[in-house]
Amino acid sequence: MILVTGGMGFIGMHATRAFLDAGESVVATQHSARREPEMFKEEIGKRLIIERVDVAQGSELLDVVRRHRVTGIVHLVAPRLGALSPDAEFHLNIEGLLNVLEAGRLGEVKRVLVASSQSVYSGVPEGPFKEDTFLPVTSVNATETFKKTFEILMSHYADRTEMDLVAVRIGGIYGPLYYSMFNLPSRYCHAAIKGVAPDFTGYPGGMPFSEDEGGDFCFVKDVARGIQLLQSADKLAHRVYNVGGGRLVKLGEIPAAVRRVVPSADAPVQEGRGPGGRTNTYLDISRARDDVGYEPEHDIQSGIAAYLEWLREHLE
Repeated sequence: MILVTGGMGFIGMHATRAFLDAGESVVATQHSARREPEMFKEEIGKRLIIERVDVAQGSELLDVVRRHRVTGIVHLVAPRLGALSPDAEFHLNIEGLLNVLEAGRLGEVKRVLVASSQSVYSGVPEGPFKEDTFLPVTSVNATETFKKTFEILMSHYADRTEMDLVAVRIGGIYGPLYYSMFNLPSRYCHAAIKGVAPDFTGYPGGMPFSEDEGGDFCFVKDVARGIQLLQSADKLAHRVYNVGGGRLVKLGEIPAAVRRVVPSADAPVQEGRGPGGRTNTYLDISRARDDVGYEPEHDIQSGIAAYLEWLREHLE
């Protein structure tokens, strides 16, 4: 039985589906929003148990671990950026991590896997980004700050307890059930299906951005499969793994991929390259490829096409 904290979140739902498809039973936690997605309707109450849990309450987590005889934990809880006060944000992130690790230790689970992020590489001048790259202590946003903190605390906790703890640095994800509309693929795809111009309000740096700038973008089902492979491996040689697309996607490729599926889409992008951009800003996934056989099934074109197909039936 695998426990997925934040199992009804964006990554959590797809990770839960990946474990179910691999033959595992899953306990998925949620806190405030109640969801029973269509993708789970046949398994809820059978191979999938949904529990309302606050990870900041250690007793609740430990009860779930013991009651369901959990053998592995995937910790995906992450508060929405800016949604909490600084005090509440620290409490949920740090207390939540500690409670997950303690529940794993006391419940004697095989492995605890914790979501980190490609944002830890924000201060690295150029890529490809490898897991053994030295990272600066300074951080520019909450995600980078807390994910770096998680990895440091996890490593120390593993040294103290000899637990099998693994951090997964996740690339830029997009795909079905993504609701925050923060990233570019979602903004372009939603606009194309609605037949309107994409809205870049609140996007870092705003619009325009340059077609030759880029990053690591990965279809969410590929990330979910990577998480499942790492959690299920008999033995892992490292404590940190990159899981992403594994190649540079130039920002101009995203609207181009949208227009191949929806030729009438209004998908603007500025020509050329913006000033001060970093080079090769993508994740090196060779460690996950070598250790567990992780390989994304989708490139940006097939991923965008699959996302648009899903949106045609599910756009809200």
